[in-house]
Amino acid sequence: MLALQGDVREHLAVLSSLGADARTVRTPADARGIEALVLPGGESTTMSLLLGSSGLGTEIEKMVADGLPMLGTCAGMILLATEVLDGRSDQVSFGAIDVSVRRNGFGRQVRSFETDIDVKFLDRPMHAVFIRAPLVERTGERVEVLAEVDLPGSYGARYPVVCAEANVIVSSFHPELAGDSRLHELLLSKVEGD
Repeated sequence: MLALQGDVREHLAVLSSLGADARTVRTPADARGIEALVLPGGESTTMSLLLGSSGLGTEIEKMVADGLPMLGTCAGMILLATEVLDGRSDQVSFGAIDVSVRRNGFGRQVRSFETDIDVKFLDRPMHAVFIRAPLVERTGERVEVLAEVDLPGSYGARYPVVCAEANVIVSSFHPELAGDSRLHELLLSKVEGD
């Protein structure tokens, strides 16, 4: 669990409820021996700066190259994306999943919303909490779109909000805030080899 900033406690609670031996990762030494990594929601610019100052950026680049299973939610999606369309010039993006994202693409804090979404492979809808959520504007050909939603005010245009590629899963929303552990379960299944 990347624990530099953001929804760390909430993700840890979900992972612990699933029986995972979850621990916080704040330094490269903390990352030794982990079998998966969750990159939480929070503030992507702050996380980006902390990844550089902590030395974890280089460590996560190695994890991506090694195919370590990862789940990125909200700001975590931004960090794992190939392209951040409106990020700072020094914005970290690890290129773990071939998507282009726009920070706060669903709107600022006052435009936060909740909705139920259908996610492929899940037997019932998932409640999704969108807070300053990133908007996926492009997906690569190997990316599987697992869920989409209408952008409020977009007259029916649908945008991906859960995507997967190889061992990486990303969501625009915060599953850890809705009491739904199914994306975390999907991550753990990748650790166990499906």
